[in-house]
Amino acid sequence: MDRLTLAHIDEELESSEVDALRFLCQGLVKRKRLEGVKDAKELFVKLEERGLLENPYFLYQLLQTISRADLLSLLETDSRRPEETDANLILSDYRVMLYQIHEDMTKENLDKMKFLLSSKLGKRQIETCNTALDVFVEMEKAGLLSETKLDELHKTLLQLDQQQALTVQRYIQRGTQQPQTTLPSHVSMDYQPTQPVLSISETQHNDVRLNVCSDAEPNPGPSPVFDQNDYYILSHNPRGMCVIFNNEYFPGTSLNYRGGSQRDEKTLHQVFEKLGFTMRVYNDLTAEEMRFALKELGNLNFMDHDALVVCVLSHGEMGCVYGTDEKQVSLTELTQPFTSGRAPTLAGKPKLFFIQACQGSGYQRGFIPCAPKVGQEKEEATKSSMEEDAAYVPVETVPSNADFLLGMATVPEYKSFRHTAKGSIYIQELCMQLQKSAQSSVNDDILTILTRVNRVSKGEYLNYKQMPEPKYTLTKKLVLKFV
Repeated sequence: MDRLTLAHIDEELESSEVDALRFLCQGLVKRKRLEGVKDAKELFVKLEERGLLENPYFLYQLLQTISRADLLSLLETDSRRPEETDANLILSDYRVMLYQIHEDMTKENLDKMKFLLSSKLGKRQIETCNTALDVFVEMEKAGLLSETKLDELHKTLLQLDQQQALTVQRYIQRGTQQPQTTLPSHVSMDYQPTQPVLSISETQHNDVRLNVCSDAEPNPGPSPVFDQNDYYILSHNPRGMCVIFNNEYFPGTSLNYRGGSQRDEKTLHQVFEKLGFTMRVYNDLTAEEMRFALKELGNLNFMDHDALVVCVLSHGEMGCVYGTDEKQVSLTELTQPFTSGRAPTLAGKPKLFFIQACQGSGYQRGFIPCAPKVGQEKEEATKSSMEEDAAYVPVETVPSNADFLLGMATVPEYKSFRHTAKGSIYIQELCMQLQKSAQSSVNDDILTILTRVNRVSKGEYLNYKQMPEPKYTLTKKLVLKFV
């Protein structure tokens, strides 16, 4: 790799970031050869000796892991982005996991961890530790920590931070050896695990709940093994960003005021804030203002985010929503700024879009008459407060890019309904089901939740039906819990 480029990268890195890179490279380069490294230039020389910089993707991985996406533009790659090449992963999942714990650890918890481990690591060793990475290195030297030995770390974290302990537990429960990496033919690994990663029952003590049943009960069999590859990992706090576009007023147009939308915005704000998202709300934007805001959002660095949520509350037609100037913004325009090519730091992360708007002017009718309802007088009062979020445009399809979910209030060609005081049928049900799931001990994923939301189709609104519609290209399961 070009030495000038490496020198530019070195100039931009702080000493703490060099320490992090050095830690991540252990196992690929012998620890003793890394101990004397003081700056990035020295580290790059060691990596070049191992042939690790012949593929720019390795350095790309390192910089991405330490959240220095701003330096990626300095790397010379082919016309495809590194995520889209066939290059195999080289960085150890084990070290990346430890680095994430280090990043999320508070100064208070670091001090507590050093105190808890002082008797096992020794006073002199623990006093030299300034970061969690230093502690992990000392634990490895003392034989208390390795890719196949994580019980001591897990036990310690259980006393400090349940979420960080869960990160280790999920790694353990994968129950498989690190995937074999491919290096250049003349490169060998300085360290390669020779034993498979132990299962959770083999590595943890009584701090962890095991699948135990009494002799009087039939053995239900082993619980399904948690496979990290099946789930989107939510390890950051905050989890990501939730953006709400709330269009209520449409002055000078034929579109009505959307009474009750403020209630939807408030409910969404409360639920997603509890789910660990930072909130950003845009009120009453024209179509062009919406496009501009979406473009600005797409240009943000989402390296420290696990997910993105965008909620749009407005009038709409099939395949579009309306700005306050009655001009259309297509569904594709909503999602396009966040595709992998345009927002690379969101690649591989779930992007959820919830759209409260009509998709046409048709009404859905039920085919089986409903039984007489109790409290007819109360129901009539509710019906009188119902409105339609209707207001023509070619059909827009959900983007083919991976990891998107588009939750629509209704299927194409039909209206959706909103109570002028209580909020929309779809958004209120969505928030209620998200809240129930977040508080449940069952890990229902977002598609299971949206299936429950679809049950609003059993009700009647102004004597008509409403059938929500989720579309998705998610590649994993997404479980949302309160933080």
